[in-house]
Amino acid sequence: SKWMQPSQLVLLLPHGYESQGPEHSSARLERFLQLSAEGNWQVCNFTTPAQYFHALRRQQKREVRKPLVVMSPKSLLRHPLCQSKLADMAGDTCFQEVLDDELLTVPPERVTRLILCSGKVYYDLIKHREEHEIKNAAIIRIEQLYPLHWEMLKGIVARYPHAQKKLVWCQEEPRNMGSWSYISRRLEEISRHPVRYAGRERSASTAAGSKVIHSREQQRLVEMAFEV
Repeated sequence: SKWMQPSQLVLLLPHGYESQGPEHSSARLERFLQLSAEGNWQVCNFTTPAQYFHALRRQQKREVRKPLVVMSPKSLLRHPLCQSKLADMAGDTCFQEVLDDELLTVPPERVTRLILCSGKVYYDLIKHREEHEIKNAAIIRIEQLYPLHWEMLKGIVARYPHAQKKLVWCQEEPRNMGSWSYISRRLEEISRHPVRYAGRERSASTAAGSKVIHSREQQRLVEMAFEV
């Protein structure tokens, strides 16, 4: 604003938890969210190629120019479930700030648990749900953390009338990092009940340096999402 120059800079900050140590998970999502105010930029964590495509196209085409901060990890480039059809990028399709559960096999009225997440952990959650044949939990992805599309999120949550008391936020980061401190109060305004946390405990380091510890933590946080 000092130089009266808007910016549409794109920051690619691969933020992954893949047992590669703390320097591999050091994009500091929580700090970007702390600095988010007055519509100063966009903070996103995409889970599909189509979402990535639409966000970059929107960045180029929209009249309002704001920086775009991307937290999607590089591992999604080769994840077998991270795929999109060409139809998802054509026609009237566009970027969706929040994605409802497209793999749910039961009516929304039968869902008693809503798990909300952002980014790669989504694929761990759907794998666990499928392997354990869990039918009563829906998984919602927040693809754009800031600005948070409040009305879209509120409308999706409202589709699950019997899950309002069991909203769970699942993240890979430790509790004192990531999106938890930013998102928890906002979710409580929607559900009017305390939001449950599923993730790593507080830590001085962004991630464990041991693959064994990482795997154990990752498995536990996914289990917590369906238990807490």
